[in-house]
Amino acid sequence: MVAAIIIGIFIISFLYAHSRGKEKQKLTRQLFDHSTFMGPINMFMTGFSRLPAKQPYFDEKGFPELQTLTDNWQTIREEAVRLQDHIKKAQSHNDAGFNTFFKRGWKRFYLKWYSDSHPSAQTLCPKTVELLNRIPSVKAAMFAELPPGSHLGKHRDPYAGSVRYHLGLMTPNDDRCFIEVDGEQHSWRDGEAVIFDETYVHWAQNATDQTRIILFCDVERPMKWRWAQAVNHWVGATLMSAASSPNDDQDRTGGINRIFKYVNAVRDAGQRLKARNRRGYYLLKWLVIAAIFAAIIIPSL
Repeated sequence: MVAAIIIGIFIISFLYAHSRGKEKQKLTRQLFDHSTFMGPINMFMTGFSRLPAKQPYFDEKGFPELQTLTDNWQTIREEAVRLQDHIKKAQSHNDAGFNTFFKRGWKRFYLKWYSDSHPSAQTLCPKTVELLNRIPSVKAAMFAELPPGSHLGKHRDPYAGSVRYHLGLMTPNDDRCFIEVDGEQHSWRDGEAVIFDETYVHWAQNATDQTRIILFCDVERPMKWRWAQAVNHWVGATLMSAASSPNDDQDRTGGINRIFKYVNAVRDAGQRLKARNRRGYYLLKWLVIAAIFAAIIIPSL
């Protein structure tokens, strides 16, 4: 009985994640994508949300509190440009959420992450941090850099408890530098903001010869009722805080990222095996997956 429930939840979660939007990931990728495993939580978040259920982009007017950031974009830009040398990839495999992006040249400097503040940000960009702290719905924020010629592949973000806000700070102001969400493109412009649902398939590209820097924020998804908003807030404060990643040694590293360096070492070993013996790699991969499922299901039979 328990095994049937576990399998049923997994199948429903997979179907839910795969059904979101017009754009899809390959079935084999979606099957074991983190958005599938977050399905039960995400179904709650989208089911009780005040936002339209099937819409990749949202009108800024629905988030009036974010106008403060848009109005002060030049102040934020000045601090971002001044600390550009500090916008960099993780130094020691301690950023699980964005690890694959670093290989594409993407860089970040954290300003806040859910319940964790970043002392480094308070020191280097106090005006931006002060603006962010005025807005309780902004749960995470960073400066994000996409260098010339770089490309971020199609993916879904795992957590539907937030929506994504991008504010152009230093951009090419060119349609060749864009993000595409569920098949709809938006090109970044200095001083212009866009809000979208990051659980839809999206990807980004900078095909120009100029660097793009934006303010990147996770904004708590507005819910229909207070109790649902409280649940969303609690999940973010507990689960997402564990994914905190530091800019430098004075910032905190969350539990997920303390473990991730060991997971990453195993994954790197897998990639080396894949380069030497592709068939052996996939055989081992599916054996491990089967063993994990067996370990979960067999004890409940």
